[in-house]
Amino acid sequence: MSTGVEETSDVEREDQLEALLGDRVLARDEHLNAPGVVVNPGDVQDVLFTLRDEAGYDHCSCVTAQQYEDRYETIYHLKKFADPTDEVSVVVPTPLDAPVSQSAEPVYRTADWHEREAYDLVGIEYDDHPDLRRILLPETWQGHPLGGDYDQDKPQVVTLSEHANPLAPDHRDSEGDTMFLNVGPHHPATHGVLHVKTVLDGETVVDVDPDIGYLHRCEEQMCQQGTYRHQIMPYPDRWDYVSSGLLNEWAYARAIEDMADIEVPEYAQIIRTMGSELCRIASHMLALGTFALDVYGEFTATFMYTFRDREIIQDLLEDLTGQRMMFNYFRVGGVAWDLPEPREEFFAQARDFLNELPSKVDEYNDLITTNEIFQLRCADTGILEPEVAKQYGCTGPVARGSGIDYDLRRDDPYGYYDELDWDVVTMDGCDNYSRVLVRMQEVEESAKIVEQCLDVLESWPEDERDIQANVPRTLKPDADAEIYRAVEAAKGELGIYMRSDGTDKPARFKIRSPCFSNLQALGEMTEGEYIPDLVASLGSLDIVLGEVDR
Repeated sequence: MSTGVEETSDVEREDQLEALLGDRVLARDEHLNAPGVVVNPGDVQDVLFTLRDEAGYDHCSCVTAQQYEDRYETIYHLKKFADPTDEVSVVVPTPLDAPVSQSAEPVYRTADWHEREAYDLVGIEYDDHPDLRRILLPETWQGHPLGGDYDQDKPQVVTLSEHANPLAPDHRDSEGDTMFLNVGPHHPATHGVLHVKTVLDGETVVDVDPDIGYLHRCEEQMCQQGTYRHQIMPYPDRWDYVSSGLLNEWAYARAIEDMADIEVPEYAQIIRTMGSELCRIASHMLALGTFALDVYGEFTATFMYTFRDREIIQDLLEDLTGQRMMFNYFRVGGVAWDLPEPREEFFAQARDFLNELPSKVDEYNDLITTNEIFQLRCADTGILEPEVAKQYGCTGPVARGSGIDYDLRRDDPYGYYDELDWDVVTMDGCDNYSRVLVRMQEVEESAKIVEQCLDVLESWPEDERDIQANVPRTLKPDADAEIYRAVEAAKGELGIYMRSDGTDKPARFKIRSPCFSNLQALGEMTEGEYIPDLVASLGSLDIVLGEVDR
C-alpha cells in the first residue's frame, strides 16, 4: 500500500509528502517531531484518504483545534500503527468569520468525537460531520471556552426545556417496540459519571450513545494558565486519578523536555520507569477487581484481593513520592528526589512484593479465568475487530486485546525501556475475555521491568545519582514551537500537544486521552448484544471519567 514515504529525515519526508499530495499542499508547517502540511478546508478528506491509503498513516492519534489572532486551525496528528515514529501533521486553517472545514470522520471514525470536542470548546464547525453537537458541555452552553473571544463572565442561561420530564409521552413511539433506557450517570457499573443512552429491542441493544462531560473541568485551559516549569505538573495526576499518576506526569514531562531540548539523567529515567510500571500494575489490579464486580458480582474475593495487592503498591509509591495518589513526583528534567532512605529497606519491600506476585497471579487465574460464569459473560462478547479498533484510534490493552501489536514503550522508546528485557502482550480473541487476559499478563511484564530497574538502581554508584537535569529557572520555548508527544499509559496512548508563544506558559495545551478514544468504540462492541454484555464491554474498556472528560 505504501508509495514510498519511507523512514527518512523530516525534510526528506516533507518532500515525499508534498510530492504525494501535489498542489493540495498550500505550505509546510514546522512541528518539532513531525512534518506538517497545510491544506485547504475543502481538501481534508481527499488529503487524509491519500495519506491513509497510499502512505500508510492508519492511526489518527489526536485532533487539536485552536484559535489564532487571524484564523482558526485544526491539526490532525497522524501516525502508523506499524511505526508510530513515522508521523505527520495535517494543518487545516479556517478564517475567523467562517470557521468551517470538512470532517475527517469518513476517513477516521475516531475524528467523530475529536471534532465534536473541537466544535464544543473552540468553535470550529465541520460541515459534513455526521453528528456535530456539543460533547463535553451542555447543549445550552453559550460560547466556546477555548475560543479567543470567550467571555468568562457571561452568565449561562439554561432554558426550561432542559428540565422537561425524561419520561414524557413524546419519548414513546406508537409504531415501534423499542425502549429507551438510561444507564448511568449514577450507576457503579459506569465507572464514574458516565451516562449511556441505550435503545433496546427486547433485551437486545440496538443503539448506544455514551454521554460524557459530567466531570469536565477544562484541564487544558488550566494548564494553559500555568507555567511550564512548576505549575502544570500537578495537573496530570488528576486525569486518570485512580492509579496512573506517574504515567500521566511522564506524558507532560516528555512533551516539555523534547520541546525545551532537556536531557534527563539516566539514573532519573530508571526511577521514572520503575515508578511508572508500579503505577501500571496498580491500575491493572483495579481494572481486574472492578471488572469481576461488574460481570458476576465478585466482591468478597477478587475485588478485595486486587485491592489488597494494590495497597502494597500504593505503600511503595507513597515511600517513593510522599503521596498515595496525587504524586507530583516528576519534575521537568527528572524527579523530585532520590529513593527513600534507608534504600535497602525500600528495595527489600519492593522485592518482597515481586516475589509474592506470581502466586497471586495464579490465584487470580483460579478465581477468574477458569470461572465458568466469567467465561460465559466475557468470551465472544464485546467483539472489537482490529481494523475497527484502528479506525476508532483504540490503543493500550483494548487494542492489544484485538491483536494490534502497538506499544509506545517499545515502538517509540523513551525512559529506560529500550535497555530492559520485556515483551508486549497481545491476544487475538478481540473480546472482553482477551482484554482481561492482556491486563493480567501485562502485570507480569511490568513486574519484570520493575525487577530489572531495582537491579540497576541497587548497583548504581552513589556519586553518580543525578536525579535532575540543569533546567533554566524559567522555561520559555521558542515562539510558535509545536510538539505532540505521547507515552504508553495504563489505558493506552496518552499524548500532549503544546504550542509555545515565547512566554513561560503554553499558548495551547491539548490532552490526548486514551480513554476518550477507546470509549468511542463502545457502540461497535455492544450493538446486537444484551444489556449484561453492555456492562461487561464497558468494564473491559477500563475507562476513568476524569481522563475522558478532562
